[in-house]
Amino acid sequence: MPWRQIMRRLPQVCLGLVLFGVGVTLMKQAFLGNGAWNVFHEGISELTGLSFGVVIMVTGVFVVLLFIPLKEKLGLGTVLNALIIGATVDIVSPWLGEPDAMWLRVVMMVGGPVVIGLGSGLYIGGGLGPGPRDGLMTAINRRGVEIWKARTGIEVTVLILGLLLGGTAGFGTAWFTVSIGPLVQFFLPYFTLPAADSLVKVTASKSG
Repeated sequence: MPWRQIMRRLPQVCLGLVLFGVGVTLMKQAFLGNGAWNVFHEGISELTGLSFGVVIMVTGVFVVLLFIPLKEKLGLGTVLNALIIGATVDIVSPWLGEPDAMWLRVVMMVGGPVVIGLGSGLYIGGGLGPGPRDGLMTAINRRGVEIWKARTGIEVTVLILGLLLGGTAGFGTAWFTVSIGPLVQFFLPYFTLPAADSLVKVTASKSG
C-alpha cells in the first residue's frame, strides 16, 4: 500500500485502537467479568504484578513474534494494535476508578463491548493489518482449521489459563462473547475504506 494511503488511514486506525482500549477498561473496571483474552491478561497481571495494560502489550508483542514462524503477514496496524490498546488501558483506568454503585458497573459492563465494537470497526475498516490475536487465528485457519474452530479453540484456551491464573470471569464474559461479533458486524460497514475489503472479510469475526 502506498505511503500516502497509509497516512490517510492511520488516524482512523489509531482512533479505533484507542476506543478499543477504552472499551476494555470499562469492562475491567466494572469487575463483572472480562472477555476471554482479558481474563488471561488479568491473570498474568495478578501473577506478575505488571499492570493490566503492560500485560496486554507484552502479550501482543509475543503473539506478533509468533507471526514469524507461522509466516503470517505483519502490518503497521498489527504493531500499533499491540502497543496502543494496552497503553490506553493503563491511562484510562485511573480516571474511571472502581465504582461502588452496581448500576454504574452494569452500565460499564454493557457499554464496554459496544465501544470495543465501534473501535474494531474503525480499526479493521482502516485495513492496515490484522490485530495480533486475529493474525494468530487466521494463521491457524491457513493450516486447515476452520475459522470458528480456530477462534473457539484460542478463546477457550486463554480463558481457562486466565482463570487458573486468577483472572475474573462472570456475566461480562458471557455478554462479551455473544455481543462482540454482531457489534463489529454492525459498525464495520460504516468505516470500511476502499481497498480494505479483502482484509475485512478475514478479520471481521473478531477485533484485537
